[in-house]
Amino acid sequence: MDSEAVQHGCAHYSRGCSVVAPCCGQAFGCRHCHNDAKNSLEVDPRDRHEIPRHEIKKVICSLCSKEQDVSCLPKRTPTTVFQEHASFGCTTTANCMETAHSHRQVQQNCSSCGACMGKYFCKVCKFFDDDVSKGQYHCDGCGICRTGGVENFFHCDKWCCYSNVLKDSHHCVERAMHHNCPVCFEYLFDSTKDISVLQCGHTIHLECMNEMRAHHHFSCPVCSRSACDMSATWRKLDEEVAATPMPDIYQKHMVWILCNDCSATSSVRFHVLGHKCPACSSYNTRETRAACPRI
Repeated sequence: MDSEAVQHGCAHYSRGCSVVAPCCGQAFGCRHCHNDAKNSLEVDPRDRHEIPRHEIKKVICSLCSKEQDVSCLPKRTPTTVFQEHASFGCTTTANCMETAHSHRQVQQNCSSCGACMGKYFCKVCKFFDDDVSKGQYHCDGCGICRTGGVENFFHCDKWCCYSNVLKDSHHCVERAMHHNCPVCFEYLFDSTKDISVLQCGHTIHLECMNEMRAHHHFSCPVCSRSACDMSATWRKLDEEVAATPMPDIYQKHMVWILCNDCSATSSVRFHVLGHKCPACSSYNTRETRAACPRI
């Protein structure tokens, strides 16, 4: 049988196997297929659940339909690594490097027909994928597989992976990825969508951020700080405020404001177009008290 003629993978991944969910015993193309099916509106809320991805123990070959165990890898220590190598007959590091290909075949190939179930295979996540152009790698710090190439990312001590571009400049927020996107409410940590890190350190789906900007919303939905460099916008507002003098009755009208960018509180003259923070020159401010009596 021609392996190319067999349905290869699912809507989420190109692979040569399906997974058996340990929670309900049913076969699905991948964990996303399971979660989509088991969390749909047609399912009783009491029966909705997500697959425990690290507990997957069985897969089904797409070519021969053989159900088989998938290798399980416990937390690696020098002892367990040695035992793992010894189980394959490796007596030295060099010997292990020479037989690395056979190790990979044992773990990635079907035990019945020998078909490769995924060119990329992670035995920690029980994850198979044939599209290696994604640059998949397993992050020990996150405990899951990520895409984009291990050489392009670093693991922050606050429990998330960031692009190397942000290595010396990002504002570190503890467990910043371990929450839902503030726009669409999808859990960010294991989301397959692109994620953007805002200046404040909070995270959001890139497509959700672009949608916000399309609707002229430029502040973080979590903390209200400016989500990007707004200095050009503030300069334009300066010009508009100067060109729009308030009526005499409001010339000495004062209000108290809180700056969302630097957290400073100030008393400033009221203006219908906005209130500028004297500390950082931002117009991303909010009025905290009713207008003071006119002098």
